Amino acid sequence: MISDRKDIPAIADEYVLGLLDHGEAAQLEADMEEDKELMAAVAASRDRFLPLDMSIEPAAVNDSLWSRIEASLQPQVKPAQPSPPPGLNDNRAGWRLTAISAIAATVILAVGLAFSLMRTTEPVVVAVLVDEAGEVRAVIEDFGSQQAVIKMLADFDVPDDKTIQVWTLPSRDMGPVSLGLIDGIRSARLDRPSLPLPRNGQLYEITLEQAGGSPTGRPTGPILAKGLAKLPR
Repeated sequence: MISDRKDIPAIADEYVLGLLDHGEAAQLEADMEEDKELMAAVAASRDRFLPLDMSIEPAAVNDSLWSRIEASLQPQVKPAQPSPPPGLNDNRAGWRLTAISAIAATVILAVGLAFSLMRTTEPVVVAVLVDEAGEVRAVIEDFGSQQAVIKMLADFDVPDDKTIQVWTLPSRDMGPVSLGLIDGIRSARLDRPSLPLPRNGQLYEITLEQAGGSPTGRPTGPILAKGLAKLPR
């Protein structure tokens, strides 16, 4: 089965990824009993592809998969010679190796992307902002890493020459600090300035300021809603 010892890593990858047919896999398993190098290559391949085994659910492969791969990788031109020159292996190993590399790279990328999407970063604090009537108007999630998110839960009357500005009060000594402006009344991500880690009971509020934001760097307009931060449980 192995015509060139240099093919052992590629064949081991094919076996571990399940790309060998039943007969080839059975032959390789028999060869491993006598071939320590082949056995070590299979073990190394299993270790390398272990993240795929842990993250991906098995799926049936269509019988025409290899035909489609071969059609996409090989130019549809008949060879000049009816058969390869003596001493050369057929090119199946070449396109299979290329296909294995492409499939493995794609699956690993998908696993990494899925892991990234599934991994949820919890906010350090959450503040529910209410108006004077006690109605909930917005929620702020502060992640404490130069990013905060405000989720608007109600409409506000914002004239064309005004804007909504988001504030927090890290400490009495520091005073109120702007977390940014909101375009209209939509939920938004805020580029949080470099501040101490948000704490339980920290004040957050939104005010109505002139277009472009407060000219003084402090809240000057009417308070639309405010609230104290809580640590999420």
